[in-house]
Amino acid sequence: MDPSRSKLIVAYLDAILEVNRHLNLTRIEDTAQARMLHIEDSLSGLPEVEAAPEGPYVDLGSGGGFPGVPLAVVSGRRALLVDSVKKKMAAVQLVVDELGIEGVSTYDGRIEDLALERGGEFAVATARALAKLSVLLELASPLLKRGGVLVCYKAQLDDEELQHALKLQAYLGMKLKSDRSFLLSDGETHRRILAFEKVKEPGLKLPRKVGFAQKRPL
Repeated sequence: MDPSRSKLIVAYLDAILEVNRHLNLTRIEDTAQARMLHIEDSLSGLPEVEAAPEGPYVDLGSGGGFPGVPLAVVSGRRALLVDSVKKKMAAVQLVVDELGIEGVSTYDGRIEDLALERGGEFAVATARALAKLSVLLELASPLLKRGGVLVCYKAQLDDEELQHALKLQAYLGMKLKSDRSFLLSDGETHRRILAFEKVKEPGLKLPRKVGFAQKRPL
């Protein structure tokens, strides 16, 4: 990685940890642990993001800006960080602006509302520790353009969750493209990254009403 980009990502994390003293952006307060679980973990999905078509990137449920900001800095993609908690997005936007991180903006609303405003606009989406795979497929499908890719970060993924998503993927216009498991640098923390490509328009009108994906899952 370019040293200037690495320095910028570390500066972003340090600023977020400072903000975290009075605003709950992350439960991780130890700097060394944060570097692994926020920087290293965020960038572990870079191969899938870089393999996606050219175009803007959206990070769903971004929270403190991870994996969105590290991926945006390294990939150079225009990025939109989405989280419905307005205080979080305001804090993230402030840090982004103060550090002069170009091409990164925030959206403090629901994913379904964003899909109504900017449907089919994004080339790649990420989601880390946000929801079950089937829910992520439903939320991401209307945001992605044809050929766009959803990159899902999972710590634990049981077979029932995976099989349910695979049964629904065609209905949602998506198809599993890759599935990769690995350990982070501590040799203990397991991660699994699944990438789904949008191959066609979904078989139902999306997005459904706000909250339906979680409250009334398909």
